[in-house]
Amino acid sequence: MKIQNVNGGLIRIGVFYDGNYFLHVSNYYNYVHERRSRISIRGLHDFIRHHISAEKGIDVPQCQIVDAHYFRGRLAAAEASQRGDLLYYERVFDDVLMSEGITTHYLPMRGSSGRRLEKGIDVWLALEAFELALYKRFDVLVLIASDSDYIPLIRKLNTLGTQVMVLGWDFDYTDEEGNKYSTRTAQDLLEEVTYPMPMHMVIDSKVRKSEPLVNNLFVPKTKDKPTGKATTSDDEEMDDDDDTNFNLEWHESSILSLKEGFGFIKYPPNNVFFHYTSLKDYDFNDLQIGDEVRFTLEEKEGGRLVAMQVMVL
Repeated sequence: MKIQNVNGGLIRIGVFYDGNYFLHVSNYYNYVHERRSRISIRGLHDFIRHHISAEKGIDVPQCQIVDAHYFRGRLAAAEASQRGDLLYYERVFDDVLMSEGITTHYLPMRGSSGRRLEKGIDVWLALEAFELALYKRFDVLVLIASDSDYIPLIRKLNTLGTQVMVLGWDFDYTDEEGNKYSTRTAQDLLEEVTYPMPMHMVIDSKVRKSEPLVNNLFVPKTKDKPTGKATTSDDEEMDDDDDTNFNLEWHESSILSLKEGFGFIKYPPNNVFFHYTSLKDYDFNDLQIGDEVRFTLEEKEGGRLVAMQVMVL
């Protein structure tokens, strides 16, 4: 039975997103996990409120998210405009964040060894989180991140009397070069917080997986599938050489097989691997075996060929 908040007021919750990590997790559930759907921000916030309500033994209406912030590196508009519909999809996601009352914080992506990387986002997140916790007196600060670099922040928050919840996911995935990797939430990070929340265990629990609160963690499937064009931005690892595509050699073939977030294209004598991030202007979940595709080839270590810039014909 729920009890009244003994302090007579709200439990004030602040939520802070490491945006690149959140997108990585959302991509996993959309392309690899059996759910085949993205994480719903509204559903995630609802889950947070209910969980804190249960932990504190008070009614859900007394647990309110009073502040939410999203941090991520982002390409300049001129560069994003050269990458298909990336600029549009980023705007769509901005609309989602705004509709949920989330304040966005973006830093420009910086080049390193031919790739665009985030620099300074974790430091900015930590500084903002501590300052806002100090001035707004959050009762609970929720951190959606996995890196042990946030441990100093958590220790500082503890000195303010602010309790910390970390939402973390552990899972295995295949990257755009066909290498298998694991994403794990740092154990020493979880040991520092008041409420460690292993979300993968909640989602995959046989007891809880059918609960409305858990199902609502995912964006509902639309009954009428669109043309197959991607509806969200999965752009973070796209090639930087789009302006020189006319110099590339293109090939045409068909999809041979589809796995969890990757697949293979017929290309004798050996079939070639492709990753969902290499698929242009199309949703990987809409692909079917036998679909005709156009693609370029890139040689990886050991002379292995990988299909890039895959377009459905």
